[in-house]
Amino acid sequence: MTNERTKPEFDAPQGPAPSDLVIRDIEVGDGAEAKPGDTVTVHYAGVEYESGEEFDSSWGRGESIQFPLRGLIQGWQDGIPGMKVGGRRELVIPPHLAYGPAGGHFLGGKTLIFIIDLLAVG
Repeated sequence: MTNERTKPEFDAPQGPAPSDLVIRDIEVGDGAEAKPGDTVTVHYAGVEYESGEEFDSSWGRGESIQFPLRGLIQGWQDGIPGMKVGGRRELVIPPHLAYGPAGGHFLGGKTLIFIIDLLAVG
């Protein structure tokens, strides 16, 4: 059952950071499919590609979060549609699909890795 999952473990990335979005299903769900512009409820954790340092985690706050995809970084807008409720997906997001070049946001210029559990759509 999705809600009984534990916080994901991240494998150390191998090689240079990718220049394009990488989508990898760790577990394919069997529920409703997320579509562009949907509101999604997720549990997620994110680490920096280079350092492996965690910068954010809904698991750390102890509760899932709900938000509209259109309000998120482009890597999430591109990487979550097609995912089904009950699934767990890894996204490796280069800077131009995340927080842009270095200098603005504290994650600017960084490639990010997220592991996302899709709990609900709509």
